[in-house]
This record gives sequence, structure tokens and C-alpha cells, in this order.
Amino acid sequence: MSANPAVSAAVAEAHRHEWAFVLAATVRITRDIDLAEECVQDAYASALTAWAKAGIPSRPGAWLTTAARRRALDLLRRRATAQRALPLLLDDELTPGPDELDDDTGTTPIGDDRLRLIFTCCHPTLGQQAQVALTLRLLCGLSTREVASAFLVTEPTMAARITRAKKKITTARIPYRVPPEPELAARVDVVLTVVHLLFATGHTAPAGDELVRRDLVERSLDLARMLRTLLPDNPDVAGLLALILLTDARRHTRTDDAGGLLLLAEQDRNLWDRRGIDEGIALVREALGRRPPVRFTLMAAIAAVHGEAPTYADTDWREIAALYGVLVQIWPSPVVALNRAVAIGFAHGPAAGLVELDILTSEPQLAGYGYLPAARAHLLADQGRVAEARLAYREALLLTENTVERDFLAERLAQLDT
Repeated sequence: MSANPAVSAAVAEAHRHEWAFVLAATVRITRDIDLAEECVQDAYASALTAWAKAGIPSRPGAWLTTAARRRALDLLRRRATAQRALPLLLDDELTPGPDELDDDTGTTPIGDDRLRLIFTCCHPTLGQQAQVALTLRLLCGLSTREVASAFLVTEPTMAARITRAKKKITTARIPYRVPPEPELAARVDVVLTVVHLLFATGHTAPAGDELVRRDLVERSLDLARMLRTLLPDNPDVAGLLALILLTDARRHTRTDDAGGLLLLAEQDRNLWDRRGIDEGIALVREALGRRPPVRFTLMAAIAAVHGEAPTYADTDWREIAALYGVLVQIWPSPVVALNRAVAIGFAHGPAAGLVELDILTSEPQLAGYGYLPAARAHLLADQGRVAEARLAYREALLLTENTVERDFLAERLAQLDT
């Protein structure tokens, strides 16, 4: 029996937009992440059949949550483990009951199950990379491959890391709750890293036929706003929210009518989201006024320079390069160093940028990162070094899986051959 296209599309849509809600609510019942994942996957599978017979429900997330919870309770009864499982990931004071859930979304305003699960996954017992990877996998429904791409590691490496993290949550009996005030500050940075990586993965999808994964972008914005409500005086949270708003303000101008990639110089700035830019700039100013800038505030400040420039020609690349110089000092990331090198190329000429980029070619973490050869190709072409630019574009194509980006690189390579 062939699948109903409308039902298949509805289930796919529910997976993109409801996965985190359904999984987090099910974890509250099972206190066991692996069991919750199993039950949620069963719920999505059963929806394909049930919705084909009874019709697509008006609230797919609520239907899936109910199905997953019923499956979980059934398995717990069969295994006779309910009493033993209850203390795991439990905090009655902070965990709402089903009657406290919002009717429309299945969540509470601040005591959102997703936020509880984020802090559970970001427990200090876990290593930082495991915290971020596990949260992306569980809260955002990213595949192991997508999480691996965000970390610039292989898929088997990431799969092993996620498995170890899950086991540690179970064996360490990590509580399922937002941490109390004395612990909160120390845990926020990792949570912000999670939300940022979620946004970065959605802003430019590592693979697939679309440049942007709108569901992930909107989920990251939702979580950033939630954290802003929970921690209104935290400048790091303000900085991250500003970064997302300022960067996403350009979303609708990043591709042309045919879906082709447009560079900043080619985008129609009249179509940028001015409300998002204004809100982001206000948050940047607030965050900069609180204390010495931290990484998300500096990244937001860079985005603000782009947002404030009325035209591409008015972009203050020297200021951007200087901000990246500060950022790479407090956050010595190879990707930040790459962005700094590109900014130097725009601020001081392609030769200066290439000097910085060539230093990074020996950086192990950038060995499989397509943006490095793509950046080199652009600057080499600007210098008229066509043969070297061709080689760099070909290398970038080998390392790029997103169809929109591949088409862009192939077009640039073709232009060099004409």
C-alpha cells in the first residue's frame, strides 16, 4: 500500500516542527532518553497509518505526544520499571504535570520541557562537546550526520560521542530540570552554544537542496527568546539573541527567485527585516554596556556593522576585521580565524587575506571545511590567479554537500573558464 502523500507531508512537517516538544514531554514520563526516543519514533511511524485512516489531526504535536506517552507508559508497565525509573531525571518542584501544559503548544511559558531537556543535556558531568551534540540531536531532531557536520568531525565519531553521553545521563542520574540560581550562570554558556549551533545549522544547511532550514532557524530564535525571558539581565543571552536577529534579517535576500545563492554585495537591502535589525542593534548596545564583550556579543556587533551599512560599498570592513581580531583572542576557533582572514581580504586587499588564509591550510579542523578553499578561490580570482582559483573551487566543490552552495561554486568555476 503506497503512502498517502498528504499524510507523509504532514508527518514530515510535524517532525520538523514538533519533534522537540514531543520528545521532551515523553522524557518527562520515561525519565529515560533512549526509551523516550524509541516511543517518539513509534508515534511518528504510527501516525502514517492512523492519519491515513482518520485524517490529519488539527494539532499533530498533541496527537504525537499522546501517542508517544501512551507507548511509554505501556512499555514501563510491561517492564515493571516505573518505580525504579521515576527518580531518574525527576524534580517535582520544577516539572509540570500534564494539566499545566499550554493548550496550543504543549509547553509552559518558562518551564518548557525543551528548556529542561537542554539543561539536562548540558549538565557539567558531560563534556562540553557532548553536551552540545546531544542537545542538537535530541532537542532539534538533527541527524547524527548533521551534528557531525556542525562539529567538523566524522559521523562515526559523533555517533559514538552521542551514545556515550546518553549512557552517562542514565548512569549519573542527571536531573531533568532547569538548574537552581547558584548553578545557572555556569551552565548558560553551553546552552547558548547549543542554540547558536542550531541557528548556524539552519542558517546554512550542511546538506540538502535548500540553503536555509527555516524550522531550525525559527527553533533557535524561539529558544533564544525563551532564554532572554528566563535570564533578562544576562548580556550573553542578549548578545546571542541579537546575533540571530541580525543575521536572520537577511534570510529572504540570500537567494534569487530561482533559488540561487546571492552574496552580500548582490542582496537587496531594502528587503532586509529592519525590525529585526533594529531590535538586534538595541540588544548589542545593551550587551556591550554590561561588561567586557564576550563572543556572542562580538559576533552580533559584526552582524550589526553589516546591518547598519546602507549599501555594500558602505560596509566598514576594517571595523569588521578589528572585531574578528578581538573575537579570535577570546575564542580561538579555526572558523573565527577563517572569517577574520576573509574580512582582512576585503579590508586590506586580496593579497593580505590570502596570507592569512594560507596559514590556516594546515589547520586540522579545517581540512574538510569547504569554506576555506571557497574563500581562497574568491580572493585568488580577484588577484587574477585563475589557474589556482580553479583548483580551489574544485576542492571546495568536493567538500560541499549543500546543493545551493554547490551550484554557486560550479557557476563561479564556469565563469573562470570563459
